Amino acid sequence: MKMTRDFQMKPVVIGIGEFLWDLLPAGPRMGGAAANFACHIHAFGADAHVVSRVGNDERGTKLIRKLLGRGLPVSGISIDPIHPTGVVRVQILNDGEPVFTIEPDSAWDHLVADLHVQQLFARADAVCFSTLAQRSAVSADVIRGLVALTRSSALRIFDVNLRQHDYSAATVEASLELASVLKLNDAELPQIAGMLGIAGSDRECIAALASRFGLRCVAFTRGAAGSLIYDGGEWCEHHGLIVDVRDSIGAGDSFTAAVTMGLLNRWPLAKISEVATEVAAYVCSCSGAVPSLPPAILTHYLPETAII
Repeated sequence: MKMTRDFQMKPVVIGIGEFLWDLLPAGPRMGGAAANFACHIHAFGADAHVVSRVGNDERGTKLIRKLLGRGLPVSGISIDPIHPTGVVRVQILNDGEPVFTIEPDSAWDHLVADLHVQQLFARADAVCFSTLAQRSAVSADVIRGLVALTRSSALRIFDVNLRQHDYSAATVEASLELASVLKLNDAELPQIAGMLGIAGSDRECIAALASRFGLRCVAFTRGAAGSLIYDGGEWCEHHGLIVDVRDSIGAGDSFTAAVTMGLLNRWPLAKISEVATEVAAYVCSCSGAVPSLPPAILTHYLPETAII
């Protein structure tokens, strides 16, 4: 009799940071970079977790239900008795680019790290964090402390997320010191390079960042112009896919998730680039950050099987 057996263990992957409501013109949607990343990488087959905080309010209760509905655990979500669940008001421009107005002093600005969360980070295969989630000193300390608990073999993904004025050069540099993988876009690279006194072409700046901070991989997105991935001296450029853009909310988070899963699966760089571009293009064609991905994309992530 022919049977199949899965030889792969699901990697433990964590998104830490903001978990909130995106208030779009079409209505409220679950959002926040940590949740967007975790939802996508869960769809790709990882044992995904969100570590964040919501308010003791109706919005927080509904967010938790949304995450459960996606099949993700909520043990990393704590309840803040004082501060409200986060909200971002989103305006969509004619080209699909979002403009964000992020409410201050929300629950996710007050992260906590109990023993369960510490143990989760200690066994993680990959963790993803950003600058926005570190806009408060409280959450910055928690995030950096938890990331530092991960094993040396774990991927520490710093997904630059420069929003409004909620970042500083000190936050960027501290995050780069912790990271092994960097994800940033064409608006963020010149800002980061300027902060750190790095000059040159895109490739020169990326190579300089990788060298200075000992980064294993840098993923650089350029919107409709595609992407560039640098990994251990190897470059892979993709010129992008033509797509009818609804909005680009969450496209970067989906790209980060796809790159992360590709690295965990030890895919060739060309395959990582191709699949990540396909994922992000599809997200841009939909409204909201975490649309359900079609089987044609998810097939890439089916586990290898063997005949017994």
